[in-house]
Amino acid sequence: MPANMTDPAGVQRSDPLYSVVNNDKKRVAYFYDSDIGNYAYVTGHPMKPHRIRLAHSLVMNYNVYKFLEIYRAKPAVMAEMTQFHTDEYIEFLQKVTPDNMDSFMREQGKYNVGDDCPVFDGLFEFCGISAGGSMEGAARLNREKCDIAINWAGGLHHAKKSEASGFCYVNDIVLAILELLRFKKRVLYIDIDVHHGDGVEEAFYTTDRVMTVSFHKYGEYFPGTGELRDIGIGTGKNYAVNFPLRDGIDDIAYETIFEPVIDAVMKYYQPEAVVLQCGGDSLSGDRLGCFNLSMRGHANCVNFVRSFNLPTLVLGGGGYTMRNVARTWAYETGRLVGVEMHPVLPYNEYYDYYGPDYELDVRSSNMENANSYEYLEKIKVSVIENLKKTIPVPSVQMTDVPRTGFGMSDEQEDELDDLDEDENKDTRVSQRQWEKNVERQDEFEDDDDDEMAQANGIFRPNGRRPGIMDFQNPNAVDDGMEIDSGVATPAAAPIDTAVDNDETMVDETEEQAAEAETAAEEASTVQAEAEPVKADADGDVDMAETENKEASSEKKEADEANKKAAETDKEAAVSPKPDGAAPAGSPRNVSATVEPAPGPSSPATAAAPTDSVVKTEEEEEPTKPDEPVTDKKENGAANEEAQS
Repeated sequence: MPANMTDPAGVQRSDPLYSVVNNDKKRVAYFYDSDIGNYAYVTGHPMKPHRIRLAHSLVMNYNVYKFLEIYRAKPAVMAEMTQFHTDEYIEFLQKVTPDNMDSFMREQGKYNVGDDCPVFDGLFEFCGISAGGSMEGAARLNREKCDIAINWAGGLHHAKKSEASGFCYVNDIVLAILELLRFKKRVLYIDIDVHHGDGVEEAFYTTDRVMTVSFHKYGEYFPGTGELRDIGIGTGKNYAVNFPLRDGIDDIAYETIFEPVIDAVMKYYQPEAVVLQCGGDSLSGDRLGCFNLSMRGHANCVNFVRSFNLPTLVLGGGGYTMRNVARTWAYETGRLVGVEMHPVLPYNEYYDYYGPDYELDVRSSNMENANSYEYLEKIKVSVIENLKKTIPVPSVQMTDVPRTGFGMSDEQEDELDDLDEDENKDTRVSQRQWEKNVERQDEFEDDDDDEMAQANGIFRPNGRRPGIMDFQNPNAVDDGMEIDSGVATPAAAPIDTAVDNDETMVDETEEQAAEAETAAEEASTVQAEAEPVKADADGDVDMAETENKEASSEKKEADEANKKAAETDKEAAVSPKPDGAAPAGSPRNVSATVEPAPGPSSPATAAAPTDSVVKTEEEEEPTKPDEPVTDKKENGAANEEAQS
């Protein structure tokens, strides 16, 4: 990442997101199904599958995905689950739903489905995703396609053969170990969950091909099993190892017991594969836990198991404070690929979960450690003494090995690769190729597949943190768009009804309407003054015609007012013409007004015809209004007689 780069959270990113601490080139397969976070037990239930989605987001945004082979495993089906569980129990899980659970009341009591293990939507599909990832990881380890397989959706260690227990319905761990036993002589199971791994121990309690080692809280605590003297029976005697602990154990105390015990197990048992259950409820501050481990103390167990270089299947488990579990599992994913992640979290879609510090670390608290040094030493010595009683190389029990294992074969994967290549001929990097690609840790430059990375949930720094206005609804109605109310619009609306609630616009509209009304009144007054009235031959005014003129004048005034108000944006105010002329746009504008000559006015002036002809240049001056209108010859004869 370039120096002085600011990520969307506003954090200066001058340091890289991770640093390489172990370049041993282990091949790590990472199993993740994006649907796992869509399932929810019931409201208020402490188990939240959404935590797996949080962890995956951190893995992607820390760029740790570059060193992983990412797979979406095929969900396990009934035939695969019944390798361990009974047919009746799996059939019940497949049929029961929240809608029909009342008709399965007897079966719910029989299979312990109820309070801790409720019926929820998609129950069987959720179990299939969890078990499918673990079994597929074991299958890839068997075929030597990877050195480490990770499935954080797995690790449900409480489920029994025909019973649900402790939030667990299908025991994916047992199914994965059965798959490993097809090729491996001895398999080691290690459990660092705060609860005892009773389901796995019970499944392999009578065999020496699987050794179960559990570090857990013992006493008045669920599930109430896992005493020091529970070491197995029959052929499996001394192959069940339990280390009971008390409240508040911290990183240093946990390290002093974990490493010597695991070292002795490796020495005396010599397993060919390891299954590590990394339950996050042993972290400090867990909702249901009582230990005081930090993130680094928890991850130290993963690092120590990794150092033995055995085929290892890493699984999730408990953990009920989501932000702590997500941070720890993401950090442990980085350590499994050999990188140390930066303590400041990169921005991701769940960034607000990690406030107020927004750091990767999960710290220990000041909780009192009830595990004294003498108590831990006494238990440790007893455990190692029991391990010495095991046969260094146990005999292999004869079992029927099926011809084909569960999971995808090499031929099936080759077919998928060929199909992907045929369907994406014009694509530089397909989704399948991007997920399978693993970068070398000594590369000098990062790849440039930003579009593919962003499509998979990775946030690239762009200089600022996204704001609320960056995510607008593209289907929202525009503020300026007129919405059809379904009512017919009038043919001639007096005023434009604009959809606007601005007070200023309302005031301006009212002022314009008032001005238009005043202008219309002035225009009608000027028009009435400028219009002459017809007179009879006697010189009297025709009253009937005057009344008709007044009626037509009122109608014209109303029409003019409506017209002026409807066109206020074009004729905001109309002022009268000088010298008493009619206003612009009036019908009287086309008629000429006769200019009276100087002299006293007479009634004939008002009796000028209304439809007078327009004056042209060729016409003579009009007759003066005080001269009688007679023939010119008669006027000349009269003048001569008067002179004589």
